[in-house]
Amino acid sequence: MITWISNKIDYKKKSETPPPEDLWSFIIWSCSGTWIFIFCGASAAILAGSFEMITTIALGWVVDSAQSDTGQAFFFSSNKILLISCVLIFVLFRPLSFCLSALFQAVLGPKILNMTLLKLHRWTLGQSVSFFENDFAGRIAQKQLQTANSLSTLITDILQTGVYSLASVVAAMIVVGSFDLTSTAFVAIWLITYLYLIRLYMPRIRIKSKAYADAKATVSGQVIDTISNIKTVKQFAHISHENDAAVFAMDKYLDRSLERQKTMLEFRIVLLTLAGLIPIGLVGFSLLSWVNDIATVGQVTVAGAIGLRLAQMTGWVSFTLMSIYSQIGEIEDGIKTLTPRYELKDIDTAKKLVLIEPKIKIENLKFKYGKEIGGITDLSLDVGAGEKIGLVGASGAGKSTLVNLILRFYDPESGKVSISDQDIAEVTQDSLRKEISMVAQDTSMFNRSAYENILYGDPLASKEEVLNAAIKAQAHCFIKELSDNQGRKGFDAHLGERGVKLSGGQRQRIALARAILKNAPILILDEATSALDSETEAQIQDALDYVMRKKTVIAIAHRLSTIVKMDRIILLHEGKIAEQGTHNDLLAFGGLYCKYWERQSGGFIGIDRIAV
Repeated sequence: MITWISNKIDYKKKSETPPPEDLWSFIIWSCSGTWIFIFCGASAAILAGSFEMITTIALGWVVDSAQSDTGQAFFFSSNKILLISCVLIFVLFRPLSFCLSALFQAVLGPKILNMTLLKLHRWTLGQSVSFFENDFAGRIAQKQLQTANSLSTLITDILQTGVYSLASVVAAMIVVGSFDLTSTAFVAIWLITYLYLIRLYMPRIRIKSKAYADAKATVSGQVIDTISNIKTVKQFAHISHENDAAVFAMDKYLDRSLERQKTMLEFRIVLLTLAGLIPIGLVGFSLLSWVNDIATVGQVTVAGAIGLRLAQMTGWVSFTLMSIYSQIGEIEDGIKTLTPRYELKDIDTAKKLVLIEPKIKIENLKFKYGKEIGGITDLSLDVGAGEKIGLVGASGAGKSTLVNLILRFYDPESGKVSISDQDIAEVTQDSLRKEISMVAQDTSMFNRSAYENILYGDPLASKEEVLNAAIKAQAHCFIKELSDNQGRKGFDAHLGERGVKLSGGQRQRIALARAILKNAPILILDEATSALDSETEAQIQDALDYVMRKKTVIAIAHRLSTIVKMDRIILLHEGKIAEQGTHNDLLAFGGLYCKYWERQSGGFIGIDRIAV
């Protein structure tokens, strides 16, 4: 039964709409596709809650019948039907209703968690690069998990406790009303008071839970940030500094936690005090009715049983209600972080990039990251199909900015970039980036096998193609020697988070193998050999020549010797093109490029200028 219901809920179905930014719309969006099952679960909970009180009627019948018959006659009289009815209620109907309620909760909880998490993850992956640059990676991941888990718990708590307990109270009012309207009025007043206290305290708990959830996610983000940069921490001997940063985050988390717990404890004390009144009131009013011959002994017993059960339920419900509002606070906190609209998105009419020839045209481009200085200003450049461009300049000259704009990690403030005569702002981002390979200076690896990291270049590639790419990138030899703590070796060995088990040069060679496998017509090299020693760089020069063949190439380089053979070298200065030409042309010009070359080739110690 569980498997059948589970198979009816497709948590992998993609949402056609973005996540709403208000709570209840977000809940509806997250639970889309499960509402029929939520309704069935609520119906089962109503049935279970009703039987909770209906069983007390059977108890009252038994007590009244026992009074009218004495000794063994009770078991042989017409009360046999009554006994059978009681057995059916206690042994069959009540357990069955509970099982149905638990069944839907068992299925809905995990399904809603996965559904919400997957929807949020898909949405978050579509955010711009700046979204991730402005937050902790660990904090974003924590928010996704926290929001999905809280929503799943919220739905099951509402079904298990909210619907169940409300059905129990309504059923109790009906039961006691059947013999004592005064008791019904008392339960109604008690319920109104109960709901008023909930309305009074729950918003406070909700607000404090939001602050608590944010502080909790910050602790997670701080710890993960430190661990993921552990080599830097140890290199600078900053363990105590990181410890202090963690303590600061944890102190804030502890303060928020204590504030939340104080309010929750106060709420529970008030509700439990109120709970103590319900059995006293019900038993008192029913005894008064019995004295006046309005109620029977069995009905007094029913009132007492209902009163005790409602008192017990109040403690359970109050605890769950605090959990529900805590979950709401955490969901709202997650919504705040995870649902902002995309800063950079495909336009409604965006089409796939049709690459007829890999030429790039940059027109009057301007982008300063919202600042007055830095970035690039009014830059225009034509890169022909198959042309190989070297991009040089001091740090902050705009080289990486230009590459980021070509990849459309950002939209320019003015101007445009066209590839194959198509404005990249008018094509889909995925289709644009599929036509561009990149080998970066700081290449990140997934904590997956070496094989999977290379295969990322083309998930449809064969094993032979992956191995050939590794060989061409001079990565095959060191990969064969890899091993991890799970006993996996060679291409099956995992590389650790961000590839921490590899040297910088090894990471760059795997990144190069990935680019070889992708085989895109446009290639961007961002200091692609910066982490390699001269011998290794010479070894993979053939691989670089191979991967650049018949491709349009933009290569950023600080080490000018790596780009002297480029068709054209572009020197950026303060966000503009200051010089351009071949290596020899720029040396002959005697400008900034010439000065950079002389510094790197030894001109500052009297060695003559070297021309190629």
